Amino acid sequence: MMDCLVDGKPADTIPVDDRGLQYGDGLFETFAIQSGELQYAERHFSRLAAGCERLGFTAVDWPTLRSEATAFAAGRQTGVLKLMLTRGSGRRGYTADGAMPVRRILSLSDFPEWQGVPSEQGIRTRLCQLQLADQPRLAGIKHLNRLEQVLARREWQEEAIREGLLCDTQGNIVEGTMSNLFAVRDGILHTPRLEHCGVAGVMRAVIIDVAVQAGLPLEISSLSRQDVQQASELFVCNSLIGLWPVIQIDDLGDYPAGPVTRRLQSLVQAHDDHNNDTWYAK
Repeated sequence: MMDCLVDGKPADTIPVDDRGLQYGDGLFETFAIQSGELQYAERHFSRLAAGCERLGFTAVDWPTLRSEATAFAAGRQTGVLKLMLTRGSGRRGYTADGAMPVRRILSLSDFPEWQGVPSEQGIRTRLCQLQLADQPRLAGIKHLNRLEQVLARREWQEEAIREGLLCDTQGNIVEGTMSNLFAVRDGILHTPRLEHCGVAGVMRAVIIDVAVQAGLPLEISSLSRQDVQQASELFVCNSLIGLWPVIQIDDLGDYPAGPVTRRLQSLVQAHDDHNNDTWYAK
């Protein structure tokens, strides 16, 4: 059973005129909870604030939002907190009042359990046919319209395939349906640029910082299919799964769970990220 708060009160419904429901006019963050604390909280809130600025959400009560999220998670040893902000209820039509109080929707769920040990064994993936549309205005942030990811995830049913990789309209590989992508090529750690599409993940930001601190060569640039095919290591990441080695992309290549991936897994696990609010929009 999922526990929910809507505008600070226990509820499991929202009004039918909510603009998040009507138009996807909103944002969300997904926090891992460990020992009653929100993991990477400052990075999540920093990205959420940037999303609010992009969408013109000016009436956000940040102290209340933070307090509710912190208190809601405090009673859980482990779990997942999904925090959504919508522009609230509005009249019919696309015209939006940026000064309207946003609607706060918080929901708690159990931490997911994954078949096997994908962080150790690695995962099999595939390239999706769906291409991500270019939209720089929305690139990086976690807005509520996830139809591209929904449609991409419908492309396969095989349980053995754990993730699908998405390309942009130029054919460059950008991200997974639920994750960011890193590749090791010629001793350099690469992750795709996200100027035109894709989500700039919190765990992606953590890995970038950890890699730089460890002195690992890092490039944020476009990744073609050939670049990925010629990589010596691949892994995907998000704030819930951590780092999962990619050991196969169907019809493209096989990869070992190599030393750079293993080193980064250890470094991230040992990393003290308290109060770090950095996220990388591109």
